[in-house]
Amino acid sequence: MSDRPQLPLLCGFLALLAVIFAVSYAVGDAVGPVAPGMQRTETETDKEPGDGGGGSHGGGGMGDMHSGGGR
Repeated sequence: MSDRPQLPLLCGFLALLAVIFAVSYAVGDAVGPVAPGMQRTETETDKEPGDGGGGSHGGGGMGDMHSGGGR
């Protein structure tokens, strides 16, 4: 068999994959976070100079998250 007939199928599949990815990204961006209580965390670059900015680093507001332990 020649590779000629398979090339349009491959290009079509890749184009379909790109369209599906773009649509799912757009829908996800429009809907926003789906996890309860999920918020954008403030990073050091987001803070304005003089904000104080003390506090813990790395946790990012995840102190309320705890495992249910399968109970």
